[in-house]
Amino acid sequence: MNEMELLRELAEETSLPAPAELDAARARLTAAIAANPAVPAAAGALRPAAPAPVLDAVRLMYGGAAGTVAQLIIALVFLGDSKAYHLTVLGHHLTTAQLSHLRPLIITLVIAVALVLVALWLWMARAAGQGKSWARTMSTVLFGLATLQLTGIHGVAQLFWAMLTWLTGLVAVWLLWRPASTAFFRRCRQAALTRAP
Repeated sequence: MNEMELLRELAEETSLPAPAELDAARARLTAAIAANPAVPAAAGALRPAAPAPVLDAVRLMYGGAAGTVAQLIIALVFLGDSKAYHLTVLGHHLTTAQLSHLRPLIITLVIAVALVLVALWLWMARAAGQGKSWARTMSTVLFGLATLQLTGIHGVAQLFWAMLTWLTGLVAVWLLWRPASTAFFRRCRQAALTRAP
Protein backbone atom coordinates (compact mmCIF):
# COMPACT_ATOMS: atom_id res chain seq x y z
CA MET A 1 0.00 0.00 0.00
CA ASN A 2 1.48 3.34 -1.01
CA GLU A 3 1.11 6.66 0.81
CA MET A 4 -1.76 7.95 -1.31
CA GLU A 5 -3.85 4.84 -0.71
CA LEU A 6 -3.14 5.04 3.03
CA LEU A 7 -4.21 8.72 3.12
CA ARG A 8 -7.38 7.95 1.14
CA GLU A 9 -8.26 5.13 3.56
CA LEU A 10 -7.67 7.34 6.61
CA ALA A 11 -9.81 10.10 5.09
CA GLU A 12 -12.69 7.67 4.51
CA GLU A 13 -12.49 6.40 8.12
CA THR A 14 -12.43 9.90 9.67
CA SER A 15 -15.83 11.51 10.03
CA LEU A 16 -16.27 15.25 9.74
CA PRO A 17 -17.94 17.07 12.62
CA ALA A 18 -21.54 18.04 12.13
CA PRO A 19 -22.30 21.77 11.64
CA ALA A 20 -24.07 21.81 15.02
CA GLU A 21 -20.87 20.58 16.72
CA LEU A 22 -18.85 23.34 15.03
CA ASP A 23 -21.40 25.97 16.14
CA ALA A 24 -21.23 24.70 19.72
CA ALA A 25 -17.41 24.78 19.72
CA ARG A 26 -17.43 28.28 18.24
CA ALA A 27 -19.88 29.45 20.95
CA ARG A 28 -17.68 27.96 23.71
CA LEU A 29 -14.60 29.69 22.30
CA THR A 30 -16.40 33.04 22.03
CA ALA A 31 -17.67 32.71 25.62
CA ALA A 32 -14.18 31.86 26.89
CA ILE A 33 -12.66 34.89 25.16
CA ALA A 34 -15.42 37.17 26.45
CA ALA A 35 -15.00 35.83 30.00
CA ASN A 36 -11.22 36.36 30.10
CA PRO A 37 -9.88 38.38 27.15
CA ALA A 38 -6.41 38.69 28.73
CA VAL A 39 -5.68 34.98 28.35
CA PRO A 40 -5.44 34.97 24.53
CA ALA A 41 -3.53 38.27 24.62
CA ALA A 42 -0.98 36.89 27.06
CA ALA A 43 -0.66 33.67 25.11
CA GLY A 44 -0.21 35.31 21.74
CA ALA A 45 0.68 38.83 22.91
CA LEU A 46 0.57 41.04 19.86
CA ARG A 47 1.79 44.61 19.84
CA PRO A 48 -1.11 47.11 19.85
CA ALA A 49 -1.77 48.94 16.62
CA ALA A 50 -0.01 52.29 16.40
CA PRO A 51 -2.30 55.34 16.39
CA ALA A 52 -2.24 57.94 13.63
CA PRO A 53 0.17 60.36 15.40
CA VAL A 54 2.80 57.63 15.78
CA LEU A 55 2.38 56.52 12.17
CA ASP A 56 2.71 60.13 11.01
CA ALA A 57 5.83 60.60 13.14
CA VAL A 58 7.34 57.44 11.64
CA ARG A 59 6.60 58.71 8.13
CA LEU A 60 8.23 62.04 8.97
CA MET A 61 11.30 60.23 10.28
CA TYR A 62 11.56 58.26 7.05
CA GLY A 63 11.21 61.58 5.24
CA GLY A 64 14.01 62.99 7.40
CA ALA A 65 16.23 60.08 6.33
CA ALA A 66 15.39 60.72 2.67
CA GLY A 67 16.08 64.44 3.13
CA THR A 68 19.46 63.65 4.66
CA VAL A 69 20.31 61.49 1.65
CA ALA A 70 19.31 64.39 -0.63
CA GLN A 71 21.53 66.74 1.39
CA LEU A 72 24.41 64.29 1.04
CA ILE A 73 24.00 64.14 -2.73
CA ILE A 74 23.89 67.94 -2.99
CA ALA A 75 26.91 68.29 -0.71
CA LEU A 76 28.91 65.80 -2.78
CA VAL A 77 28.11 67.74 -5.94
CA PHE A 78 29.35 70.98 -4.40
CA LEU A 79 32.41 69.36 -2.80
CA GLY A 80 33.73 68.75 -6.29
CA ASP A 81 34.06 72.49 -6.85
CA SER A 82 36.46 73.96 -4.30
CA LYS A 83 35.45 77.53 -5.22
CA ALA A 84 31.81 76.84 -4.33
CA TYR A 85 32.45 76.60 -0.61
CA HIS A 86 34.67 78.31 1.89
CA LEU A 87 36.07 76.36 4.78
CA THR A 88 37.36 78.00 7.91
CA VAL A 89 39.40 76.11 10.47
CA LEU A 90 40.19 77.83 13.77
CA GLY A 91 39.43 81.23 12.25
CA HIS A 92 41.69 80.76 9.19
CA HIS A 93 40.26 80.52 5.68
CA LEU A 94 41.74 77.60 3.79
CA THR A 95 43.25 78.24 0.39
CA THR A 96 42.25 76.37 -2.75
CA ALA A 97 45.44 74.30 -2.54
CA GLN A 98 44.70 73.36 1.07
CA LEU A 99 41.12 72.48 0.15
CA SER A 100 42.33 70.30 -2.72
CA HIS A 101 44.68 68.52 -0.38
CA LEU A 102 41.95 67.98 2.26
CA ARG A 103 39.15 67.11 -0.20
CA PRO A 104 39.30 63.29 0.36
CA LEU A 105 39.13 63.76 4.12
CA ILE A 106 36.27 66.26 3.81
CA ILE A 107 34.30 63.96 1.50
CA THR A 108 34.85 61.01 3.82
CA LEU A 109 33.67 63.00 6.84
CA VAL A 110 30.61 64.33 5.02
CA ILE A 111 29.60 60.82 3.91
CA ALA A 112 30.22 59.35 7.38
CA VAL A 113 28.19 62.04 9.16
CA ALA A 114 25.33 61.74 6.65
CA LEU A 115 25.22 57.94 6.99
CA VAL A 116 25.13 58.21 10.78
CA LEU A 117 22.27 60.71 10.54
CA VAL A 118 20.34 58.48 8.12
CA ALA A 119 20.87 55.50 10.44
CA LEU A 120 19.59 57.52 13.42
CA TRP A 121 16.45 58.60 11.51
CA LEU A 122 15.72 55.01 10.46
CA TRP A 123 16.49 53.57 13.90
CA MET A 124 14.20 56.04 15.67
CA ALA A 125 11.43 55.50 13.11
CA ARG A 126 11.54 51.74 13.51
CA ALA A 127 11.73 51.83 17.31
CA ALA A 128 8.89 54.37 17.61
CA GLY A 129 6.71 52.36 15.24
CA GLN A 130 7.31 49.28 17.40
CA GLY A 131 6.17 51.15 20.51
CA LYS A 132 9.55 51.41 22.25
CA SER A 133 9.06 54.22 24.76
CA TRP A 134 12.78 55.00 24.87
CA ALA A 135 12.57 55.92 21.17
CA ARG A 136 10.56 59.06 21.77
CA THR A 137 12.90 60.12 24.58
CA MET A 138 15.92 59.52 22.35
CA SER A 139 14.20 61.33 19.47
CA THR A 140 13.62 64.31 21.76
CA VAL A 141 17.29 64.35 22.78
CA LEU A 142 18.40 64.14 19.14
CA PHE A 143 16.02 66.97 18.28
CA GLY A 144 17.63 69.05 21.05
CA LEU A 145 21.06 68.39 19.53
CA ALA A 146 19.75 69.40 16.10
CA THR A 147 18.50 72.63 17.66
CA LEU A 148 21.98 73.36 19.01
CA GLN A 149 23.42 72.67 15.56
CA LEU A 150 21.38 75.54 14.07
CA THR A 151 23.55 78.13 15.82
CA GLY A 152 26.67 77.25 13.81
CA ILE A 153 25.13 77.36 10.33
CA HIS A 154 26.09 80.02 7.79
CA GLY A 155 24.72 80.40 4.31
CA VAL A 156 21.20 80.41 2.92
CA ALA A 157 21.24 76.89 1.44
CA GLN A 158 22.67 75.34 4.61
CA LEU A 159 20.15 77.19 6.75
CA PHE A 160 17.28 76.12 4.49
CA TRP A 161 18.19 72.41 4.74
CA ALA A 162 18.92 72.65 8.45
CA MET A 163 15.56 74.36 9.12
CA LEU A 164 13.73 71.79 6.99
CA THR A 165 15.35 68.96 8.94
CA TRP A 166 14.72 70.76 12.23
CA LEU A 167 11.02 71.29 11.43
CA THR A 168 10.68 67.64 10.44
CA GLY A 169 12.17 66.63 13.78
CA LEU A 170 9.99 69.13 15.67
CA VAL A 171 6.76 67.80 14.20
CA ALA A 172 7.84 64.16 14.66
CA VAL A 173 8.70 64.73 18.33
CA TRP A 174 5.47 66.64 18.89
CA LEU A 175 3.49 63.75 17.39
CA LEU A 176 5.34 61.21 19.55
CA TRP A 177 4.27 63.06 22.72
CA ARG A 178 0.57 63.41 21.81
CA PRO A 179 -1.87 61.77 24.26
CA ALA A 180 -2.76 58.99 21.79
CA SER A 181 0.94 58.26 21.33
CA THR A 182 1.54 58.20 25.09
CA ALA A 183 -1.30 55.70 25.51
CA PHE A 184 0.17 53.56 22.70
CA PHE A 185 3.63 53.49 24.25
CA ARG A 186 2.10 52.65 27.66
CA ARG A 187 0.12 49.73 26.14
CA CYS A 188 3.23 48.45 24.36
CA ARG A 189 5.23 48.60 27.60
CA GLN A 190 2.46 46.68 29.43
CA ALA A 191 2.30 44.09 26.64
CA ALA A 192 6.07 43.63 26.85
CA LEU A 193 5.85 43.15 30.61
CA THR A 194 3.07 40.59 30.12
CA ARG A 195 5.21 38.64 27.63
CA ALA A 196 8.28 38.69 29.90
CA PRO A 197 8.76 35.40 31.82
